[in-house]
Amino acid sequence: MRKLIVMVLLICSGMIAFAQNENEEKQGKAIINVFGNFHTEIGNGWDDRGFELDRSYLGYQYKFNNGLSIKGVMDIGKSSDVSDYHRIAYIKNAMISWKKGKFTLNGGLISTTQFNFQEKAWGYRYIMKSFQDKYKFGSSADLGLSAAYKFCDWASMDAIIVNGEGYKKIQLKSGLNYGLGVTFTPVKGFNIRLYGGINEGTEEDQKAKWNGAAFIGYKNDYLSVGAEYNYMRNDGYNPGTFKHGYSVFAAGKVSKRVDILARVDDLYTSSENGELDWIIGTQVKLGKYVKIAPNFRMSIPKADGEPYRYSAYISCYFGL
Repeated sequence: MRKLIVMVLLICSGMIAFAQNENEEKQGKAIINVFGNFHTEIGNGWDDRGFELDRSYLGYQYKFNNGLSIKGVMDIGKSSDVSDYHRIAYIKNAMISWKKGKFTLNGGLISTTQFNFQEKAWGYRYIMKSFQDKYKFGSSADLGLSAAYKFCDWASMDAIIVNGEGYKKIQLKSGLNYGLGVTFTPVKGFNIRLYGGINEGTEEDQKAKWNGAAFIGYKNDYLSVGAEYNYMRNDGYNPGTFKHGYSVFAAGKVSKRVDILARVDDLYTSSENGELDWIIGTQVKLGKYVKIAPNFRMSIPKADGEPYRYSAYISCYFGL
């Protein structure tokens, strides 16, 4: 009975709070992002080719005038645990945010801050993941809290504490992932980003993973360029292992509807199975919601005896 009374009181208090703000203007937005491609390997037997629905994001975001906003997103994509013929749906975001002046607080299943800034600077996620996401330096979303404060127009700081296992796994152990980042914008369009984090091990024989990243980039209405360096110690919680590398990109507008882009990724690992990847292509906007991007890729494995890999893609995006 007491539980029922408490529940009724909570519901009533929530209704009262909502009624007090019912005259405020609210804003909702559907989130629909679909990534697909047609690709074919060139040479080496032409073994890898076909159409692919890489990933779909479906969700909704709602903003209130009091600084609160809520966001829920489903991620429908491939899993390394099953055949590529299968698709698995995950909850990517289930979060609430509060912004007051220069301070922002996020809670729930949130976007992480480890490489979110670099991904937005790159700007072509549907064509290729950003460096840290591509090479598994961390997860793009996790369960926990993050906070950010903008000191002035040219300096801000953010901190995050999450489970450390990403949004595709259930938290089974007590280890946590901590991160701290700073961003500087000395002039409009020019950004410097520094980030450091530690992901605790969850077993006795595991060592905490250490992450460090530095990014510098410039963007205006016609051109964007950027470079980042990333380092991870104790990869996979294994003592003494590491991986590190850099990514450099450039993109420019040829016309209102056409961009050209290029990127180089160079990965080094303690197991000597890194690779050097190149991509060059163009993006064409077919309308407000549709983009296609023909691109050519080359991958050079660093392991002895491994052949170069060449492939051609037509990447496609639909989104609201």
